[in-house]
Amino acid sequence: MPWFPEFVSAVELVRRQRRAAGQADPVAEYLAALNEGDARLLEDAWPGTVVIYDPRAGEVRGHRQVRRFVSHNLSWLAGLHVRTETVACTVAGERAVVELLAYLDHRGRELAWPVAVVAESPDDLSVVFRTYCSQWPVDEQQHLRPPILPPGHAHPGDVVGRYQAGLAAGDTEAVVSTFAPDGYFCGPFGPHHAHRGTDELRSFFTRCFSGGGGIGLQPCAVTDDGVRCVLEYNCVRWGSHNLPPQAGLGVYERGPDRLLAAARIYDDIKAPAGHS
Repeated sequence: MPWFPEFVSAVELVRRQRRAAGQADPVAEYLAALNEGDARLLEDAWPGTVVIYDPRAGEVRGHRQVRRFVSHNLSWLAGLHVRTETVACTVAGERAVVELLAYLDHRGRELAWPVAVVAESPDDLSVVFRTYCSQWPVDEQQHLRPPILPPGHAHPGDVVGRYQAGLAAGDTEAVVSTFAPDGYFCGPFGPHHAHRGTDELRSFFTRCFSGGGGIGLQPCAVTDDGVRCVLEYNCVRWGSHNLPPQAGLGVYERGPDRLLAAARIYDDIKAPAGHS
């Protein structure tokens, strides 16, 4: 679940894109309205639609609900003593994706919680935020996340497309071959659960496919800046098990050799029995 400093980061990236294209810039006024707590400024800046898709709160739509949501999250996170670190930012067109690690107190120790925030500004008056993360680091439960986006027509190409094909087929060697020798896979539970290098990756994906079959993802939206390809997806299958469609996001970072230097996943999908 996001909090507004990360929304600010995402929207600022979209704002820069729009300014570079000579378009209007209502985002600065919107951020000022949030900082000053002045509802009139808020409504003047975004007379269109403001929507947040949050893993915990679901869909938050409209200025009044957004203000209530932000206030609740700021209070909640203040109790966890959260600090954040930006991992990467990906911008293409009217969409920006900010990846971050949120460090918070959890049972007396500091926990690194991966969160990705997508900001999309379809016009000068409206903005949509989509947040992806697992809630396991917070409440030690995995929650089914219904789809946010419908399946789309954009499909990743090059090494990202080969990775997706190997994943769908359950082909460990095909997946591992898309990574650079020191590439890594980081799942939604954080960097302490990452798998780096050919041997660790092979062992991890062998376990993922151990029940037979691959993992089926429906591509919904692709944001690609040439270095990182961000795929918003619905997961619909794991092995022979059809799953209720569940929303997630993957970031696939290419290295200088055009192989994957990193794959970072933000979802809350639980493997069926027999897969781990």
